[in-house]
Amino acid sequence: MLLYKAMRVFKSFKIALKLDALVLPPFSFRSSIARFSTSLGAPKYPRTTRPPLILSTKSMASSISSPKPVVQVKDKIELTEIEEKIFNRLLGTLRHFNLETQLRVAGGWVRDKLLGKDCYDIDIALDNMLGSEFVDKVREYLLTVGEEAQGVAVIPCNPEQSKHLETARMRIFDIWIDFVNLRCEEYSENSRIPTKQKFGTAEEDAYRRDLTINSLFYNINSSLVEDMTKRGISDLKFGKIVTPLPPKATFMDDPLRVLRAIRFCARFEFTLDEELKVAASCEEVKAALATKISRERIGVEIDLMMAGNQPVKAMSYICDLTLFWTVFTLPSNTEPEIPDVCNRLCIACQEATWNLLQLIKCVTFNDEQKRLSMYAALFLPIRKFTFKDKKSKKIPVVNHIFRESLKRKVSDAETVVQLHHALEKFLTLIPLLVSKEEIQPNGVDWGVECADVPDTSRIRVLTGLLLREIKDFWPVALLLATLLYPANVDYTEDLLNRRFELEKRTELFDVAYNEIVKLGLQNVWEVKPLVNGKEIMNILQLKSGGPLVREWQQKIFAWQPACTPVHKHLPSRKDQTTKNIPNLQSVQEKFEQIVS
Repeated sequence: MLLYKAMRVFKSFKIALKLDALVLPPFSFRSSIARFSTSLGAPKYPRTTRPPLILSTKSMASSISSPKPVVQVKDKIELTEIEEKIFNRLLGTLRHFNLETQLRVAGGWVRDKLLGKDCYDIDIALDNMLGSEFVDKVREYLLTVGEEAQGVAVIPCNPEQSKHLETARMRIFDIWIDFVNLRCEEYSENSRIPTKQKFGTAEEDAYRRDLTINSLFYNINSSLVEDMTKRGISDLKFGKIVTPLPPKATFMDDPLRVLRAIRFCARFEFTLDEELKVAASCEEVKAALATKISRERIGVEIDLMMAGNQPVKAMSYICDLTLFWTVFTLPSNTEPEIPDVCNRLCIACQEATWNLLQLIKCVTFNDEQKRLSMYAALFLPIRKFTFKDKKSKKIPVVNHIFRESLKRKVSDAETVVQLHHALEKFLTLIPLLVSKEEIQPNGVDWGVECADVPDTSRIRVLTGLLLREIKDFWPVALLLATLLYPANVDYTEDLLNRRFELEKRTELFDVAYNEIVKLGLQNVWEVKPLVNGKEIMNILQLKSGGPLVREWQQKIFAWQPACTPVHKHLPSRKDQTTKNIPNLQSVQEKFEQIVS
């Protein structure tokens, strides 16, 4: 009888679960209001018009067994000794002037401290005064306690470039602190530039932040973390990249937030919200990013991604969201025409290079080498594309991307272009380095006539010339060359299908690298020429330098590695005389014979 009753209960339970959906009264309206809000003013919380929350049986089952957080988040923020001193000075300012201002640290500092990470980027939001006004108060207070503020500055707002707030800066205990006021804005119907700004509440300010994980505050007055959106800490724990307001409105407010969302997603290995992805890839947001945001700001975000811990993931998101050519704009007269698949191939080359970097053990790449290797790898497929400048001179497209699309340093552009040139030479050198095959110049410009180089010294001379050209970035150029070796094979399909042959290419790099080390050339660019420019001028009886001197310097560079082995500890230029370097005399005699 008991068994029969149990079976009837079980059967009725099964029937209940066959319902397609259950309509439940909404709960925790404040946690969901950001998704329904379309207002660009202060968030409104309607109590009567909210739609009911509909849960399917599948989502109901998942809510019964709540997922566990994927990120370890601290319960409270622990201040360092320096942070305590800084905050005490700010609180002292409030007491000294009887101010009722609430001081809140905003954004990244709060996020990173909750994640247990160090952060020295302290931004403080003020609820009832401008940052410049409060900085003046702090400076005056510090003088009364025998201290002096350093580096006080005010950065004006620039609404045309989506910088809506004036920022005041000062350095306290050698830490830069930024001060801004909490804001609330009003917009005209067809513009994202505020028509009116006023002091806002912490809640209004939080909803206008780029991401929920960056909308958290640390209230210095109360020493408490404030989660005004009611989901910042939750999204941090579950690794979600979500905007406080509907994503399109957030991105149109400042389109650079699209790139920031991507950067934080890659950095923390979080997940992009699906609604955010749709908004980020819509044509209106892409157009705003291309026209409304300065190229300098875009370049800064991209550089932070390249120097970060997950550059490939960041670039993959940019590609997946169809932002690649919006970010890396090309000149209109690019030759030849860029194929459609090129952006995917760029990501594949970068991924293969990144994976190789993790496997190579014979050399340690420094941060600068890694950063520029990611740029060089990303642009490998377009390294031979050019455009004509105003003087009809052919310029590498890569140069345009650095100089115009990203507004990065000239030295970055030059180094990446040099890496692309150097890898072509390495493709010619690798067979000789790894198997002692006869080298064929293959039209590569080595800067010296190969016919002038003795056959027995050709590998040493040409390798030495190449390393002098690229200097300490030569391991990066070699790495890129191993990815494309041999040069007569099209690896497009293999790269796109992620068939990277990493073990084979790692072994190839190790053999070539170690052979260069055996030749003693790994630091050859640090060796001073045995015959300098002044001595060349004396031999040639010239009164001033010029192209002829430069030409013979190249010839000397070609002969020097062939005559003198390069060691780690070489005498200085002053000590390189005919007495302690026997080969100097022979080089000078040979040089004079060639001249005569």
